[in-house]
Amino acid sequence: MNLNSKILTTANIVISAIMIHAQSTTAKLPGDPTLPSSKASLEKLVSYDKGTFKYKVEDYFARPKASAFKISPDGKYLSYKEKDKDMKNHVYVKELGTGKITKAIVEKDDLIKNYGWLNKSRLFYTQDKGGNENIHLYAADTDGGNLKDLTPFEGITLGTIRPIKDTDFVVVTMNKNNKQIFEPYKINFVTGEITQLYENKDVNSPIDDYIFDKDGNLRGYTVLENGLTTKMYYKDLQTGKFNLLKSTDWSDTFNIIRFNDNSKNKDEAYVVTNLDSDKSKIVLYDLKKNAVIKEVYSHPVYDVNSISVAGKNRNYELDYISYNGVKGETVPVSKFYKEIDDKLKAQFKDKEFGIVSSDDNNEKLLVIVASDKLYGTYYEYDTKTKELKLLYNLMPQLKEEDMAEMRPIEFKSRDGLTIHGYITLPKAALEGKKVPLVVNPHGGPQGIRDDWGFNPETQLFASRGYATLQVNFRISGGYGKGFQKAGYKQIGRKAMDDVEDGVKYAISQGWVDKDKVAIYGGSHGGYATLMGLIKTPDLYACGVDYVGVSNIFTFFASFPEYWKPYKEMVKQIWYDLDNPEEAKIAKEVSPVYQIDKIKKPLFVVQGANDPRVNINESDQIVKAMRAKGFEVPYMVKYDEGHGFGKEPNRIELYKSMLGFFAENFNKSK
Repeated sequence: MNLNSKILTTANIVISAIMIHAQSTTAKLPGDPTLPSSKASLEKLVSYDKGTFKYKVEDYFARPKASAFKISPDGKYLSYKEKDKDMKNHVYVKELGTGKITKAIVEKDDLIKNYGWLNKSRLFYTQDKGGNENIHLYAADTDGGNLKDLTPFEGITLGTIRPIKDTDFVVVTMNKNNKQIFEPYKINFVTGEITQLYENKDVNSPIDDYIFDKDGNLRGYTVLENGLTTKMYYKDLQTGKFNLLKSTDWSDTFNIIRFNDNSKNKDEAYVVTNLDSDKSKIVLYDLKKNAVIKEVYSHPVYDVNSISVAGKNRNYELDYISYNGVKGETVPVSKFYKEIDDKLKAQFKDKEFGIVSSDDNNEKLLVIVASDKLYGTYYEYDTKTKELKLLYNLMPQLKEEDMAEMRPIEFKSRDGLTIHGYITLPKAALEGKKVPLVVNPHGGPQGIRDDWGFNPETQLFASRGYATLQVNFRISGGYGKGFQKAGYKQIGRKAMDDVEDGVKYAISQGWVDKDKVAIYGGSHGGYATLMGLIKTPDLYACGVDYVGVSNIFTFFASFPEYWKPYKEMVKQIWYDLDNPEEAKIAKEVSPVYQIDKIKKPLFVVQGANDPRVNINESDQIVKAMRAKGFEVPYMVKYDEGHGFGKEPNRIELYKSMLGFFAENFNKSK
């Protein structure tokens, strides 16, 4: 089995929130600073979550004491994040031979978003300012010395980061010269010297992806022509010329995962494609001949789009293929990985596991193990001795026997589509009692899906006796292009029908008290919360909208610069506001224009620096609802963006949300 990194990113995915602090100066704050609720009113909301509970909010949403373990390339060091008394997560490096521990990277006001090894003696990390997504790349030695901002430019954001093995260089893409488009740069991560590798000149038909080999050579690129056609160009290794390889619709898939360095054919690559199928599959492809060599793996129900390849020590052989089905699945390929897979399956049975870090020689592996009831436990695996040793339990305070089951479900939509999803059931529901339900539509909406595994949100809700429903409605990813396209221009309409049908399915199974159903989500999930309260006002007792779109027109107008090349795509996914008929539909499914249909209590949460869903989206709905006499609790944090990361804020949100649910479930019939 394979976690596909979801355990490591859970803390980044979960929606979090904030405590409102008094502001002495409001003139420069984003949005309307008169709108956020007072600290006292939010504390009152928290007070409604009454009862004797075995676990607190902090048990689920306080960051682990240590996390993000990684092995250095030479296997001599173990790096990890460790939390201090002020809840800052610094990066430490432990010398395995001596046990000496050094603080290598200090987290100050802004969160360390990502970090890793560049070589055996140097680390990288990324940060933005208060969640504004203007991300910079930094590098430091293992002792914290020679700290450098490798991208020291104002107002830029990073696209991709590719360290070049066995060199002092990293290749990145960033929007330094034009905020709408990204260009590649080669940076010496010791000296900071930077060289631009290629120019992206046409803003109307920009290069939107660069294809590099393992040595950092540009081998191809894709151009997004007029926002709708993807043209892939590949470099002829004899002439050096970039020739057109494929021209496809933006919604089709033909992506080079990586070159097959195990082959003598330098034009051979692993490609994920659905050009001749509904489901994405992995093929070996000859890029010079523009032809499939062979199919590597496909699945009849699910998209397959991920592989893992060995390093230089095993001549870059294919280790395994992975995909998300009902659970995360891995298909072992190499003899080396099959032996590991057999060992771990025998040890961990039906839990998910995945290799998250390794030295270059694959002698020391870090394995993370998880399930729907286990947040995550790290193990060290020695491939020579075959010994497996416990390293760290991320959340030892949460006992598996107390956690709730996340059950895969499947039902038919009202128009005949097969819809997949998950329901997390508290023990009372398994014993036959009808319980309150929290419906949690995912973000995106396109190309994203909910997966099986430990979810702190659903487990917290279960600790209060609530079930949680997660529906992979049409437009969700992972189920083929037909299913995804079925949701285009159906946001707020048939996509919401699928969510409603999921609620009715859960009620029909006898799990749910139909009078105690809440809806809550972030981003598109926040929009779906608002639309749920509008479209089916009698279905829900209340709703929580976090960074949700309230007005499709202002949402489109506030896109960050680097989203603008994709506006034509967004028109096909959402609605074309230049088309009068579609603009009419967009108004009908823009919550701010439909507030008279909202009858049930609403709680709104927003990050002030959010570049994706501007604070104006939340301000609009709060103002409109209050103008018609609704008391709307509103939480705003002025140092967060689209997905809050700071521990106190995350804890405050869930305490307030639990109080909001308790208050309104108790009001229900």
